[in-house]
Amino acid sequence: MISYLGVLPIFIIALIVFLYFVPLGIWIQCGVSIGWGQLGMIKLVIMRIRKISPRLIADGIINLHRAGLKSITSEDLETHYLAGGNVVNVVDALIAADKANIDLDFKTATAIDLAGRDVKEAVQTSVYPKVIDCPKDSKVSAVAKDGIEIKAKARVTVRTNIEQLVGGATDDTVIARVGEGIVSAIGSANSYKEVLENPDNISKAVLNKGLDAGTAYSILSIDIADVDVGRNIGAHLEADQAEADKKVAQARAESRRAMAVAAEQEMLAKVQEMKAKVIEAEAQVPKAMAQAFRDGNLGIMDYFKMKNIQSDTDMRTSISKVDKNDRKDDNQE
Repeated sequence: MISYLGVLPIFIIALIVFLYFVPLGIWIQCGVSIGWGQLGMIKLVIMRIRKISPRLIADGIINLHRAGLKSITSEDLETHYLAGGNVVNVVDALIAADKANIDLDFKTATAIDLAGRDVKEAVQTSVYPKVIDCPKDSKVSAVAKDGIEIKAKARVTVRTNIEQLVGGATDDTVIARVGEGIVSAIGSANSYKEVLENPDNISKAVLNKGLDAGTAYSILSIDIADVDVGRNIGAHLEADQAEADKKVAQARAESRRAMAVAAEQEMLAKVQEMKAKVIEAEAQVPKAMAQAFRDGNLGIMDYFKMKNIQSDTDMRTSISKVDKNDRKDDNQE
């Protein structure tokens, strides 16, 4: 009895280890679902040793074989799992593509998944096209030829292009291209009234540009969801130009005024220079008279006559100034 009690814990431990490495439940489920020869016990044990989830691979193989995709083996799923792929997404995408008659093989699906794209969502978008708002939050602003601003918002219906999903441009590229096409179409319109009357002309012009080239989508339709009239950009630009011209003219007038002031100051300086020369010349008169006295060319009577004439001149000058002041006072009164 004691020997049996000593062996029992060892047996239990061995049983737990055996059941861990030998998933009997998964093996039985695979045998019942897809046949006993499809996924053997040895493969399941090897998966456990490789640190691959047998449940994940077994569920994928069961779903694929039940959906009729029997060409995909467990080794294929193991390889994709070890490469870091999402096995569940790939299996769901392959089944959905097969049911929707979409040409998607295992190699393409795993390449899309390893590239970081959601292959399941890509297949769903191929079946049910999605709508992309362009732009996402605001509106595209453009100016017609008459200078009126037009703000438009478009909705682009796209379907995933499985063949170009790897390496193809994403939503942001489609939004940028559609926005550029809207700006070009509005800018080509002669008047904002044409845009408001026929907004479908914008969608037709944009759709004809082949904006889905090199992208992961095929554009099905481009619909203008909203159109608003903005500011009169032409009038604002003309007003800004007129204001700029006015400032230029004012600057030129100020330059001419400064030149005139400088010329005036230059003339005043020349006047002062001439007065200085006159004063300098008058200073030479006494010297000349003294020399005339010494030379005998000027007598004392001649000198007094000159002084009398000078006095008379000063008196007349002072009288004339008084008369001018009196006249000014009379005029003011």
